[in-house]
Amino acid sequence: MAKITYVEHSGKEHVVEVATGLTVMEGARDNGIPGIEADCGGACACSTCHVYVDAAWIEKLPKKDHMEADMLDFAWQPDPVRSRLTCQIKVTDVLDGLRVQMPEKQI
Repeated sequence: MAKITYVEHSGKEHVVEVATGLTVMEGARDNGIPGIEADCGGACACSTCHVYVDAAWIEKLPKKDHMEADMLDFAWQPDPVRSRLTCQIKVTDVLDGLRVQMPEKQI
């Protein structure tokens, strides 16, 4: 399990425990976190699970693959460094304490 903090665009925080092996998107969906729509259900086909990763965590995450980088082109105001798709981040014990912030809106 990893505690993940999801921060809404308004600043409201949701701290939840997410089981190892799930994705950060599944953790949000399963816990009713607003701001992550995940329209495609985790297939990396819609960019509606876009978040900005807290700067302290960027280097601790696996690198974006080509497919994720391409999908982020369709996200709302992507940041070249901090933007990630939560469906592409598998939860591991290393991610305990991860903080992500939702954009103002998903596309």
